Amino acid sequence: MKTLQDIENQIITLTTSIEVNYPELYVMLDENPITMPTADHPDMTISIMEDYLDSLKQILKQYIKTHSKT
Repeated sequence: MKTLQDIENQIITLTTSIEVNYPELYVMLDENPITMPTADHPDMTISIMEDYLDSLKQILKQYIKTHSKT
């Protein structure tokens, strides 16, 4: 079973990869590594973070599909 930390690490790895390899896509993600939560105790569950990771993967997949050089 994945832990919240595992999922967060995957998100960091994926967003870093997008930033390096697809900078034009990265700026559209509106990612900000210094983002501060507006709630005192934001509810970041494994399910929410897995959904976010899946959405990042889908965005990247679609971007590669529609912007391929071949």
